[in-house]
Amino acid sequence: MTAEPEAVDVEVIDAEIVDDEALPDTPRPRPRRFRVTQHTMLRPGQLPPSDDDVPPWTRADFELSEEDMDELEEPPLAASTLTNRTSSVGAFQRWCAAQRPARLAYPCTTSTYTSYGLHLIRLGRKGQYVPDSVGVIMSRIWNWQPVDWRPDPSAFKGRLKLWRKEWAAAGGGVQRSAAVTLPYNLRIIEKIDESTPIGKRDAFLCALAYANLHREMELADLLVSRLRIYDTGLHVVTATSKTDQVGAGSGRFIEDRADLQLVRRARAWLAVLRELGADGPTDPLFRALTTKGRLRKYRADRERGNRMTEGSLNERFQLLAERAGVPYIDGKKVTSHSWRAGANTDMAAVGVPLAERNKAGRWADGSRTADEVYDRPHGAGTRDPLNKVPLHGGPAHAAVAHARMEAADTGAASPAERG
Repeated sequence: MTAEPEAVDVEVIDAEIVDDEALPDTPRPRPRRFRVTQHTMLRPGQLPPSDDDVPPWTRADFELSEEDMDELEEPPLAASTLTNRTSSVGAFQRWCAAQRPARLAYPCTTSTYTSYGLHLIRLGRKGQYVPDSVGVIMSRIWNWQPVDWRPDPSAFKGRLKLWRKEWAAAGGGVQRSAAVTLPYNLRIIEKIDESTPIGKRDAFLCALAYANLHREMELADLLVSRLRIYDTGLHVVTATSKTDQVGAGSGRFIEDRADLQLVRRARAWLAVLRELGADGPTDPLFRALTTKGRLRKYRADRERGNRMTEGSLNERFQLLAERAGVPYIDGKKVTSHSWRAGANTDMAAVGVPLAERNKAGRWADGSRTADEVYDRPHGAGTRDPLNKVPLHGGPAHAAVAHARMEAADTGAASPAERG
């Protein structure tokens, strides 16, 4: 007899029969992507960072206020630097637009950047540019590009370096301004009429430009509050300079000298500013004056306010040199940089160490610019350094010369000539 199977409890579930193709796809997990660069450093067994390792930023972390945006719209560069960059960038943009087909100037590719650099080099070979000028122009364009999209300048720089060597071998040379050393500076100051307000300003301008090795823009931006006058000298703070773009400032005490008379001339000029009502702490130290000694007026929206421009100061320096009869020194033109070069040249001549001159002239630590660019001794090309080597044989030369003189008197050949 066959046993009957045991009863099994079965749960019946109502369900709808559907087509398998209508079922939604099960989302597959996204593979983890690791981010590895040449800068990645890992401990043994540690995994690299992945795309999932993102800080929990929100929109608030990316937004700037309207006030912030207004601040950022102000150019972070000096007016002269901005003007030069705008000029260089404008020429680059026009060149890109003129190509067939046109090229994108911003952001540009490495190919476009290199092609434009080679174009400038070709123009330079025809006499339109010198190597240093082309290098500066291309540097401005590179800095103008967005940081994450800047082109690779190595190919262009290689050709520029080669052209610079060719240019130098062909007789090219950088035209440096003259060095207004102390004797020339005093000669220029002596021709200034210090009885007038303009004369008081110009005499102090020449004395201070030399004593503190000022760049032109440093003089133009100097404020009254950054000059302190003592009986024994001046303390001058240069707020920003070419090598101090962050504005850390550089203060220096300059001892008074009987020849430059810095203290007397500073006090005389400050008295003029006081009389004109222009001696406030934030007022410019050097001001443009009319022929009657009054303050020159500017429009209210002038970018530099009451401060003089680089160009106007340079023109003034050149006019003063011309009045003194020295618009050129050693065949080189006198410019505002001539006072800076003159002071450095004088200090180098008496053995002041390079490190001290770098500090005085606000050159970067370790820079050799003071020696390689701003040391310009007068008549350097007319002095033969071989003359410092003593004559071989010493007094014997005098004996030979005497014998030759006697031979010439008697008509006989000297021992040296007989061989």
